[in-house]
Formats: sequence, structure tokens, C-alpha cells
Amino acid sequence: MEIVSSTKIVLMEKRKIGSLQVPPLAFGGNVFGWTVDKKASYRLLDGLTDAGLNFIDTADVYSTWVRGNSGGESETIIGKWLNSNGKRNQVVIATKVGSIMSESKKGLSGKYIIRAVEDSLKRLQTDYIDLYQSHKDDQPTPMEETLEAYDQLIKQGKVKVIGASNFTADRLAKALEISKQHGYAAYQCLQPEYNLIDRADFEENLESLCLEKGISVISYYSLASGFLSGKYRSEADFNKSPRGGGMKKYLNERGFRILKALDDVSEKYNATPTQVSLAWLMARPSITAPIVSATTIDQLQDLIKAVDLKLDTQSIELLTAASAY
Repeated sequence: MEIVSSTKIVLMEKRKIGSLQVPPLAFGGNVFGWTVDKKASYRLLDGLTDAGLNFIDTADVYSTWVRGNSGGESETIIGKWLNSNGKRNQVVIATKVGSIMSESKKGLSGKYIIRAVEDSLKRLQTDYIDLYQSHKDDQPTPMEETLEAYDQLIKQGKVKVIGASNFTADRLAKALEISKQHGYAAYQCLQPEYNLIDRADFEENLESLCLEKGISVISYYSLASGFLSGKYRSEADFNKSPRGGGMKKYLNERGFRILKALDDVSEKYNATPTQVSLAWLMARPSITAPIVSATTIDQLQDLIKAVDLKLDTQSIELLTAASAY
């Protein structure tokens, strides 16, 4: 694999999500229309695609939490960018449905999915979505109804592949069985929280199922909201970002042990803790592509270099042991 600066498209290892071919790192589009404006978003998207990182994950609900926003801001920016450059066929777009947009726009009912996909397609200015994901489980709605709607969208060519986010192992297994029984399209991808410090739930409950069933995994919070970048070493560092206050839960014996291992491996490879954290994830057999975000070109260059970092077995084992519970 060859990685150079983000001014030139390069060949990159590809991994599979159903029929899709994706790079080993996905970009989290939650920042678009939130912590970065339209102009900065375009720069990041250009830099990503020029470097071969053409897998963008977003959601219809991004970013309802920002004052003045109503949802769809991220999709809208991506759509305008796609329309401005004609790169649609060069980019893998993943988006989600199901989180609360409003009291009348939420959940995974068949009727709502059919409505919501049209809204996302319009915002994204495209006639198909590569990966359409259930953002979170909707237990009151029969899975048969949800999966039948997705199956219809795939047959219509509006969606290529479907995935699930934030599902438990039992519910994911049930969905796979229902698809098999009824001949519906099946979830090909899971999006769980997983990183070097938050390992237990995925490894104990979901990983074996994904490996057994051939489910691709795109993990979110890949840097534990920035803790694994190494910039939070004490409470004095909490003011480095709006998310700094959430780092207190990691500042314990295990957290410092992980930071020490990251520092040791970073020194060995002349890399950054961010790059090492992502390289550990990308090396794990169950992980298809960690999702990570950036708000500046400098941060983006850090991520691009992570793709080319291949850790040896000793370094992987050191990090795995340091992060054991």
C-alpha cells in the first residue's frame, strides 16, 4: 500500500462490506455542519478523496443537537460537495435512519424508512445510497417490517447494502435469521462503539457473531472521543476541546497504562498515538474500517498516515495487554 500527501489519489488496500469495496478507514461526517463549516468541510472531503479515503459515514440526524439545526446538515453539505465535483461514483456514502429527527420522524417502521430514504437521497443529491444503516434498534417495530422495506429499496436500486448500528448480538442474530427465513436482504455491516480502551462489549458479545456470519464492522468512537490521541494526560488538559470534560473517566491506572503503551509504540514507529490507536484497530481481524473524524487538514494528514502504519505482532500484543481489563 502506498500513501502520500492528500494532493494525489493513491492505490489503497480495499476491504469488503457486502458488494462494496471500501478503504480500511472511514471518515465520520458528523463534523460537517457542526464543528466545521461548509468551506472547511469541502477542504476535508477533497483531501480525503485525493488520498483514497473515499468512505464517508454520516446520518440523517446529524446534527440536530446544534442550536438552529434541524438535522440533515451533514448530508446536505456532502450532497452539495458531490454535486460540485462529479465525484459521486468515486465515493462510498454510508448514512443512517432511525434516530429522532422529530416526533414524526423516527424509528424503523417500513413506512418511515421509505419516506426517510427519499429525504436523504435529496439532501445527498444522489439516486442511490451505498450503505444504509439502522441507526439504533427499534424494538417495538417488527423486524420483518423493517427488513422488508430495506429489501424493497435494494430491489429499486436506491440502496446497495444495509447495515445495523448499536444492535445487541441477540437482536443482530435475530435480524439475520429473519432475512434468511423470508429471503430479505440481510444486514452486511455492524457499527458498534469500539476502541483500544472501550473493548468489553464488542469483544465479549458481538465480535464472535460478526466473524461467524461474515458481518463487516465499522467501529465508531475509534479514538475514545480524543483520549487515545494522547492529548489528555491530566485534568489540566480538559480545556483542549469541548469534549475534554468527558476524559475524566479514562484518567485511571488502566488509562495511563494504555497511554504508556501508545507512547512506546509511537516512538518505535516515529508515529503519533492517533496513528497507533487506529493501526491497532485496522489490524484486528474483525474490524473492516474504524470511523474517525477530523476538523483540520493537519488532523486529516495524521489519519492518512495511520492507514500506512502496519504494526508488528509484538506491538499489537503490547497494546492489547496494556488495555486488558
